[in-house]
Amino acid sequence: MEYVNLGRSGLKVSRLCLGCMTYGEPGRGTHPWTLGEEKSRPFIARALELGINFFDTANVYSDGSSEEILGRALREYTRRDEVVIATKVCGVMREEPNGRGLSRKAIMTEIDASLRRLGTDYIDLYQIHRWDYSTPIEETLEALHDVVKAGKVRYIGASSMYAWQFCKALHLSDRHGWTRFVSMQNHLNLLYREEEREMLPLCREEGIGVIPWSPLARGHLTRPWDSEPTEREQTDAFGRTLYARTKEADQAVVARVQDVAAKRGVPMAQVALAWVLHQQPVVAPIIGASKPHHLDDAHAALSLRLSEEEIASLEASYVPHPVAGFS
Repeated sequence: MEYVNLGRSGLKVSRLCLGCMTYGEPGRGTHPWTLGEEKSRPFIARALELGINFFDTANVYSDGSSEEILGRALREYTRRDEVVIATKVCGVMREEPNGRGLSRKAIMTEIDASLRRLGTDYIDLYQIHRWDYSTPIEETLEALHDVVKAGKVRYIGASSMYAWQFCKALHLSDRHGWTRFVSMQNHLNLLYREEEREMLPLCREEGIGVIPWSPLARGHLTRPWDSEPTEREQTDAFGRTLYARTKEADQAVVARVQDVAAKRGVPMAQVALAWVLHQQPVVAPIIGASKPHHLDDAHAALSLRLSEEEIASLEASYVPHPVAGFS
């Protein structure tokens, strides 16, 4: 496993990050396809065996049980200082006025709740899950700075938003001397490349490490277009807002992935993930794993070097898409 700096920070992370949205107690939260604790733990153990030291979750995943499962597994399988734990704040945690968002009150409440669920006294990377239009960004940034200075958080990151919003946040942090974002967790894959227009160039210029979510487009890039839908695809309401499976251009992209994979003699997932790993300044794609081969395919993608001709072929059929994933 290769370890690299997360942006311009000194934090070393593996080139793959295990996303833990798949792991959570069934019946808690809005993800009916999650794996319970007994089924989840082998994936966390295997990730550690492969050298992955970077784990991403969120307070809203399965109503907090994703954090609980991850925290218990890591305490059993490894030492706290050997792993990088990332979690997120913003989503609805309680049906009351301050039970969501990025206000000072919400952040101060949710950081302590995440620490309790994870069973740790600090979080390595604390990320704002989305932009909160109801809270001044200055209030959010100062609150994040304060949790860093309190020793509860080591670094802060952001997730899907418009480039102008991220630029404003970085400017205000610099202006006030507040802790700066070191990472951007955004939506990037061969079926959704809108981040190439503004966000990726901004991150390159500002030294921000990019850790894309859904690098395999919710599995659409791992199987032929006409394959039977998976159980997750049938029940993933948010996923249906991201990808329209009837678009001819998307179908053509999947066909290109299938063609390159067939010529290489590797699974489609390896080709699609290798393309993401090739993008700059991508540090560590966030991979989901619900079957044993998912982690092995992701690990194999690290050594798959695509040629310029293969990359051009994979990218040739893409057409502009509506912005998706910011809410």
